[in-house]
Amino acid sequence: MPTPITLAIDTAAPRLQLAVLRADGHADVSIDDIATGHAEILFDRLAALLARNALTHANIARIAVTTGPGSFTGLRIGLSAARGLGLARKLPVLGIPSLLALSLGVPSGPVTVLLDARRGEAYFQAFSAPGHAETEPMLLPLDEARDRVASRTSLIESPFVDLAAMVRFAATADAEKYPPHAAYIRDADAKPQDASRIPRRV
Repeated sequence: MPTPITLAIDTAAPRLQLAVLRADGHADVSIDDIATGHAEILFDRLAALLARNALTHANIARIAVTTGPGSFTGLRIGLSAARGLGLARKLPVLGIPSLLALSLGVPSGPVTVLLDARRGEAYFQAFSAPGHAETEPMLLPLDEARDRVASRTSLIESPFVDLAAMVRFAATADAEKYPPHAAYIRDADAKPQDASRIPRRV
């Protein structure tokens, strides 16, 4: 059975990454190291990536996108692009949590993802094997997170996903298990006003 042609998008970190998995199993990745401006170049980069693989939008069979934690603005751009493309072509769109996506960057064995979340905290998740979660994603004090890293495990501290590994994972993953919704882990700093805080006109 041929590999479904799959597109992957990652805008959660200060980098724009796109990958396409061809029917022959080859994964091609486009990378731009940028902190902002993902939206302005995403579709041009996608067009170039598809063209150099002799593909068009009509060839894409499924789409995957990282869902965070990560840059709030970056996540919204990636999710909006993936959902829009999926809606236009009626394709399955998979939301791959970023910590899980990062775990795919090692070939085998237990792996722990520990990302600096600033404020003396870290995003932490342990995996029994790449893509197989052993714990829930957590926000922990940085020292506590480091104490939880087992000696037997591979440790990933870079926020940059191996998108070739992720697009291969997404090509066969169950889309029902990976809805394309943002996964922030840390609560947003801005809180919506409740009725008691909204000033009333007299």
